[in-house]
Amino acid sequence: MLLGSAMSGCTGTPADPKADKQAETVTASLTVRTESPSPARTESPSPTPTRVGNATPAPSWLGTRALPVGPQGYAAAQPTPPELRNRSIITVDELPPPADGRFHATVQAVPAGVLARSSWTKKCPIAAADLRYLTVSFRGFDGRAHTGELLANARAADDLVTVFKRLFAADFPIERMRISGAAELNAPSTGDANTTEVFACRPVRGHKGWSQHAYGLAVDLNPFQNPYHKGKVVLPELATAYLDRAETRPGMAQPREEAVQAFAAIGWKWGGDYRSLKDYMHFSATGG
Repeated sequence: MLLGSAMSGCTGTPADPKADKQAETVTASLTVRTESPSPARTESPSPTPTRVGNATPAPSWLGTRALPVGPQGYAAAQPTPPELRNRSIITVDELPPPADGRFHATVQAVPAGVLARSSWTKKCPIAAADLRYLTVSFRGFDGRAHTGELLANARAADDLVTVFKRLFAADFPIERMRISGAAELNAPSTGDANTTEVFACRPVRGHKGWSQHAYGLAVDLNPFQNPYHKGKVVLPELATAYLDRAETRPGMAQPREEAVQAFAAIGWKWGGDYRSLKDYMHFSATGG
């Protein structure tokens, strides 16, 4: 999901991150630290087939219908369209997928071109040198292996590779994983986006303090399947069908299940455990 709508609900205040640790080679993966250019993005994604497993192409209107913003700065929550009540969309590759279908990961200093298309500026609370550019394999709702990209705090990079390796091994589906730019974060919400991301240089909505995403220390995982909910506010706004957590569907973060356990194993807290609100998409190093 575009972080402008997903992360606007994410809470968090700055905290001292844990100390740097030595890089470790991830079993069954390739973790590389290099200054080489980032992988080439696919300029013209191939047309998606009619169906792959249980997944289908995205509805033609997805991401095109801007929602009117209310007096509190949010668009009103709406019933989930029938096509998205059990959302299972074929991933359109933006980076080359792993040729062998297995898990791979790279960690490197952020290439200039990647930094330029991200939301980072000199006003952000973290220096560019303290961020890392990650590529990790993920399993789509189509069952296929794909390659995603993330910007993350250097101190969290290896732990995040470990998390996504575990999710890949468990066949936990992720629809899309890419870096959003400032224009996307600030664009009008369509209420239907679903991008898994880490870094977004923005404060917590309604507060002056920076979100933990602005430090590269928080992940929003499948925002549509795992919406933010506080009172009448639901983000993404069309994800209301997924407020029913008793009906477990693919891609949902659930207590005692793989996604929550994978982040817990690296010491990260889950927004689904918050008391005053629920932020099911949100995992963070500091718990905020």
